[in-house]
Amino acid sequence: MPATDLAARTATELLDALFRDLPARDFVVRLWDGTTWPAQPGAAPRFTVTIHDPGVLRRLVLARDEAGLGEGYVTGEFDLEGDLEAVGPLAEELLRHPPRLRDRATLLATALRLPRQPGAPAPAPRSHGSPLPWRRRPAGRRHSPARDGSVVRYHYDASNRFYKLFLDPRMVYSCAYFAAPDESLEDAQLRKLDYVCRKLRLRPDEHLLDIGCGWGALLVHGALKYGVYADGVTLSQNQADVAREYIRTAGLEDRCTVRVMDYRAFASEGVYDKVASVGMFEHVGRRAMATYYRQVFRLLRPGGMFLNQAIGGTLEDADRGQSFTDRWVFPDSELLPISEALRGAEAIGFDVRDVENLREHYALTLRHWLRALEQNREEAVQAAGQQRWRAWRLVFASAAHRFEAGKQHVYQTLLVKPDAAGSAGLPLTRADWYAGDSPGERKPAGRPARQRSAR
Repeated sequence: MPATDLAARTATELLDALFRDLPARDFVVRLWDGTTWPAQPGAAPRFTVTIHDPGVLRRLVLARDEAGLGEGYVTGEFDLEGDLEAVGPLAEELLRHPPRLRDRATLLATALRLPRQPGAPAPAPRSHGSPLPWRRRPAGRRHSPARDGSVVRYHYDASNRFYKLFLDPRMVYSCAYFAAPDESLEDAQLRKLDYVCRKLRLRPDEHLLDIGCGWGALLVHGALKYGVYADGVTLSQNQADVAREYIRTAGLEDRCTVRVMDYRAFASEGVYDKVASVGMFEHVGRRAMATYYRQVFRLLRPGGMFLNQAIGGTLEDADRGQSFTDRWVFPDSELLPISEALRGAEAIGFDVRDVENLREHYALTLRHWLRALEQNREEAVQAAGQQRWRAWRLVFASAAHRFEAGKQHVYQTLLVKPDAAGSAGLPLTRADWYAGDSPGERKPAGRPARQRSAR
């Protein structure tokens, strides 16, 4: 369709120049006046970008990082329809291979011919609830307890109803563990819970601490199937409320507790046999990493085990600029390379016993979440607002691509606090991790409840 106004003609000229060297142009751009900039001949379009105003295109072209590229979508200035996972490689291509200096000058001059401000307001997002507040950095010292608390509440206190719309019935908000690509999310998450318990080699009446316990799934599974006493901590009151109800319904109030507190507030020493932290390390950051490991080391008894599951970045991530995820979804998140995370653990005295990369499993997990979020769009918008739905949708799609392509990783790391003689007390093989891989829950019998020791 030919451009019908000067701004639209300028826009098509700009798009031609911007994507001239793109290997495969498998998307469509629809402009504010109905003009369609098509995919290359013979290519089936994977997604469509609909731009509501020329000022939006100007800002997109001048954006310097992925946060700037994604902001217009969250605020409703442009729309994305189709396969969002295909958007990630395009954005990466633009950021990774900027135009040559001569071409850059031409693009800049063309972009500057577009209006700076919208001629008319873009369609307002069909929003319920207030806009997302994190256009700027949160207040306070980075990774201080107060700032960490506000960041966690921003993300996890969005709405329990919102998370229920795309998570599995146990509300596990971390990478699942799939036996096959077509396994259900519910089964894969239950398999992951059991895998964590088997890696920790949980035994009846041991004491387990779950740092960042979410909505309580690991606590309940560990108590039901392995007979442990389980304490959980979270900074989210919304999560704690659901976790406590889950524990009460399961009849485990004598074995499980959940507290709203910072993990750094524990004063006890050597009181836990096992510690798990699944999807919380991303919030710790480089600055607080030594404090994190030192605190877990102090809480474990000699010979105790620590399973740390965390998303890991790559050595190249520092060159990406501010990420969209950091600005809109997980403020202050830091994805440390596994080499740096392991070095930090060893510096405190941990014995590194196992490291496993589950990145393909996370790509599958994210696609489940994305499909559910899209299928439940109206309910999700009502629960948490249009901007949050858009932001989470874009992050899930982008992350699925990055995990699949090996640009992000998720590691389960098993660490041990050696006893005084240096012994880790572990069997010679991992055979018990994989024996009887049927992670159904069952309540242990024949073991009377005992008085919990104070923590």
